[in-house]
This record gives sequence, structure tokens and C-alpha cells, in this order.
Amino acid sequence: MLGLKLETDPRWVNIVEKNISEILTDHAYCEQKAATNALSIMISYPYHTDLVVEMVKLAKEELTHFELVHQKINERGLTLGFERKDEYVGELYKFMRKGHKKEIVLIDRLLFGAMIEARSCERFKLLSEQINDEDLKLFYRDLMISEANHYTLFIRFARKYGSHVEDIDLRWQQWLSYEAELVKNYSKKETIHG
Repeated sequence: MLGLKLETDPRWVNIVEKNISEILTDHAYCEQKAATNALSIMISYPYHTDLVVEMVKLAKEELTHFELVHQKINERGLTLGFERKDEYVGELYKFMRKGHKKEIVLIDRLLFGAMIEARSCERFKLLSEQINDEDLKLFYRDLMISEANHYTLFIRFARKYGSHVEDIDLRWQQWLSYEAELVKNYSKKETIHG
């Protein structure tokens, strides 16, 4: 369903298991950034009423996920660390077209969101299947389903508001190819995208 061209190396789970505190802190901030991204899209495109409605819902859900991750941190007697720079997302951002017509920028902002959600979904699936921590196995299974829904939400809006401008499926394939090259350099850190 996700169409990712390169799967995460399963050994990434072994790296994650060595530092649960790090992965949970990184995950919490990924959720916060996802909420911020949804609000930013809403603010930039207020005239797309249905997009605004869905981005508000998404922002609320992402903040709820932040809260859930923070609860996991607290339950384990850990402390939320400071925000880390997400190099993967920074590299993806470089592929976004900027300075074009608003419709082109919107398409790429939505596909950027879809790409992050797709990779997060794939990583959560891997965790839900392979991590040795039963509590986190269930936790990530539930979140995997949410990420898949977010991915389809972004793709749906890209098609709705961009199909009259360009071939969205072709542009999505370009995103997938770019991301496949990019992700070859990742899966080496105990972070969601690292």
C-alpha cells in the first residue's frame, strides 16, 4: 500500500532496543512536528475548507500521540529529552518545490507529509513485529494504523487539489524514488527516521 521502494533494515530494531529512552523522545517530537506541519498547511491554505477541517483534526490527533508517547516515557521512569534535529526530514524538505505557484507548493507539501507518514508507518510496523518489548509492540501496532490513515489523507488531498495541475501519481513516484536513495543512509540510529 505504501509503495516504499526500500524497506528499513530490520537490524534497526536492534539499535532501537539499546536505547528506548532515545527512540521515545525522538518519537514524541516527531508527533509534535507532525501537528505543527498540519497547522502550517491549514494556515497557508485557509480557502480549502475541507483541508482546514482535516488538518485541525490531524493536528489534534498528532498532539494526542505526543501525549501518549510522553505517558510511555513517564511510565518507564524516563524523562522527555530535548528536541533533536531530524536529518531525514531535512533531506526530504530539500526535494519540495518552493517558490512556484501555490498549487504546486501545496502538492509537494502534501506529498512531503505523505512520505513522512509512509516511512513512519513502515517503521512502526517493524517495531510492532520485532521489538522484544511487548508493551511497545502493541503501542506501535496501534500507531502504525494511524500513520497509514495519515498517509492516505495526504495523498487524497494531493490528488484532490493537484490533479488539475499535474499527474500526482507520477510526482508521488518521484518522491518515492528520491526517498529510496535518501533512506539508504539511514536506519543506523535509535530515532524514528534515523
